[in-house]
Amino acid sequence: MKSLKRLSALLTAAVLTTSLIGCGAAEKGSNSADSSQKSTEQKVSNVNISYVKSPLNVPSIVEKKKNLFQDEFSKDNIKVTFPEITEGSKMTEAVASGSLDFCNAIGATSVILAASNGVNIKIIGMYSRAPKAFTIMAKDPNIKSIEDLKGKKIVGPKGTILHQLLLGALKNKNMKIDDVQFINMGIPQGVSALMSGSSDVALVAGPAVSQALEKGAHIVTTGEGILDATIVIAARKDFLDKHMDIAKRYMNVHNKSLQFMKDNPDETYKLASEETQISVDKVKEMYNWYDFSPKITEKDIKELEKTQDFLMENGMLKKKIDIKSLIQDISK
Repeated sequence: MKSLKRLSALLTAAVLTTSLIGCGAAEKGSNSADSSQKSTEQKVSNVNISYVKSPLNVPSIVEKKKNLFQDEFSKDNIKVTFPEITEGSKMTEAVASGSLDFCNAIGATSVILAASNGVNIKIIGMYSRAPKAFTIMAKDPNIKSIEDLKGKKIVGPKGTILHQLLLGALKNKNMKIDDVQFINMGIPQGVSALMSGSSDVALVAGPAVSQALEKGAHIVTTGEGILDATIVIAARKDFLDKHMDIAKRYMNVHNKSLQFMKDNPDETYKLASEETQISVDKVKEMYNWYDFSPKITEKDIKELEKTQDFLMENGMLKKKIDIKSLIQDISK
């Protein structure tokens, strides 16, 4: 009888021990899964978002000045950096090298050129459309129309929306680029050349338009009726593949900035004025030129296709791409 009791006690102890081991293993497995999940969530330690404030990129200004991205991503210990890369080609180079995750305001021309050359980049939303913000300007009062540009020296940045504006304006009047003397030059340098008389005409956008007007220049034409001046939001495709959750949070923050602009117009104008160094009155005037809706419409897609045609026709693009395949709309 004693032997049976002893055997029963040993079996009970063995069952308890096995149960405890099983519980321990389960807890360890659960902790391991939690740890793995946390590890996955924290795999992104830094997000790089380009910062361009001109011509008048109000959402970017609000996002940076109100710390909207930092507030969102600091919850997961993700650091946000804002490299100031103002040239579209430099932005796409940074995307290609993996040092830039989001192009927060980049010309469609730059994205199409990069994609055609093999850069793995996607358009994830629209940033702005502002045809009135892009202009052809002159100082000579005798230059009043596009026809007056014939034989004139025109300065501006090649392969950009402004360049597209010039070619579109000429085409509308049955003129070609060979009918003018076009010289590749940045906007600030172009305005200086116009003011000094070393060029007859300059391609000007954003705050530089107001500055040139104050110095005695006038607008020959804007982009209205010629192009939409499409600026987009783009991202690295491999980043999207791995971190779509981060990309969606990025777009949510962008939408928050748009809501802030709507709810707080006076503070928005003030922030933009301080950042761009132009008067609040000028900011208000220019602000009305912009459509900041992030939704990608059929009209936007047609405008992107029109931009690609412009690049092909002018020898800047050798291989066409499928514009729709370039879009990964996460703004919905």
